[in-house]
Amino acid sequence: MEKNMDIELSSMFVIFGGTGDLTKRKLIPAVFSLMHEGKLSENFTIVCIGRREKTSEQYREEMHEYVKEFSRFPLNNKLWDNFIKRIFYKNFDFTSNNQGYKDLDLFLGEMDNEYSTRGNRLYYLAVAPEFFEGIIRNLKNNNMVCKSIGWQRVMIEKPFGSNLKTARILNKNISKLIPEEDIFRIDHYLGKEMIQNILAIRFGNSLFEPLWNSNYIDNIQITSNELIGVENRGAYYENAGILKDMLQNHLLQMLTMIAMEPPVDFDPESIRDEKVKVLRSLRPFTTASLKKDIVRGQYGSGTINEVKVVGYRQEERVSRESNTDTFIALKTYIDNFRFGGVPIYIRAGKRMDTKSTEIVIQFKKLAGINYYKEFDQIGSNLLVLKIQPEEGFYFQINAKKPGNDFKIEKVELDYCQSCKYLNDSPEAYERLLLEAMRNNSSLFTRWDELEYSWKFIESIEKGYENDVSDYPNYEAGTPGPTGAVDLIEKDGRQWWNTEL
Repeated sequence: MEKNMDIELSSMFVIFGGTGDLTKRKLIPAVFSLMHEGKLSENFTIVCIGRREKTSEQYREEMHEYVKEFSRFPLNNKLWDNFIKRIFYKNFDFTSNNQGYKDLDLFLGEMDNEYSTRGNRLYYLAVAPEFFEGIIRNLKNNNMVCKSIGWQRVMIEKPFGSNLKTARILNKNISKLIPEEDIFRIDHYLGKEMIQNILAIRFGNSLFEPLWNSNYIDNIQITSNELIGVENRGAYYENAGILKDMLQNHLLQMLTMIAMEPPVDFDPESIRDEKVKVLRSLRPFTTASLKKDIVRGQYGSGTINEVKVVGYRQEERVSRESNTDTFIALKTYIDNFRFGGVPIYIRAGKRMDTKSTEIVIQFKKLAGINYYKEFDQIGSNLLVLKIQPEEGFYFQINAKKPGNDFKIEKVELDYCQSCKYLNDSPEAYERLLLEAMRNNSSLFTRWDELEYSWKFIESIEKGYENDVSDYPNYEAGTPGPTGAVDLIEKDGRQWWNTEL
């Protein structure tokens, strides 16, 4: 394994929920990719914990197939042999078995000695949210966190709470057990390459930052459309819906990166301080604004890529009378000095006609442009940040079309990152795991970020407590409810797309 001495770090990766899809499809392949790139120390090991009975040898055989399918890199026999011998599986009921934790502590101590991991442990809770507090409490009671030797950090998957009240209770209870600086709350969107690139584009180019305000920006659009439905997550989605599955975390996090003020430095806390200010400035919804500035939806049956798919109410573990939202479009504002008066349009949905996550900054047209009849059909300047599936960005400007007539055409200054690097940018979980080992918390959500995002979501939920929608209201494989188009067109604007 090629070493990188600048970031070499001895550590043990301990996964609760070792038999779950997240571990098999994301976490283990991510660690293998990090090892392939020489990003890990020789002194590391992985301990996966689950309630299913199996041996480490059986578990390793299973992981071979998942790494082969989901890793960015092909399996190299020599590298694989070095990797797989570092994976161990421990079986016990981590929800209640205190003796299991005592035995686990002894085993981790043995691994510390064998692999010289120096007591450094990264605990990853790849489990249902109701188990977070219990696991951390057991770790604390058995002196497996906050040790005097090495470091111990806890990574927590979303959702963190189901509403503002439960999030506050969970945070209060966990904070009594471990300090805030050792809690790494995950939003995997923050690990995506182009989300990180937002800071470079904004603060590394004199072209954009002087224009990044209400004097020059007409509107901001954030879109996250998916082709897939809820798949096997029906029970989870019934409780979460699009509000808690996408808006409360991923979409608001993207907005904070776009709208934050320049931090005093790039230290984690400085960046997170500025993100919190954006969330505090978000205008909450009222009963009146809910009716005119939010469109909700739920998909029915339809056809996607020539395949017939069922509606949301026909999905497994979903109520046949469910009024859970699978789509939302809204208009909101950031009430601060920089962006006051600039509308923010956000939309997200499942079973849409395309898969795309993009951020669009639409700039205002020049004030005097209407005096030139040749510029009647001129388009706006756009900065489009493409998050997935294609990674990159482009800046749309206007130029004269070649010919004898003075005609304007749109020109795109295009940077396709995934083309240039052949889709070889790190997966989000690779970056998140590595940065947690480095103790870089800037890619993770601080408690006050969560609190203010939940407050914003609560302003929406309270207005819809007694609302019964007429669902389904859009067909799978379409752009969503027609009301989403009306939402933006009544302002004289339109959702950005390739035809603009």
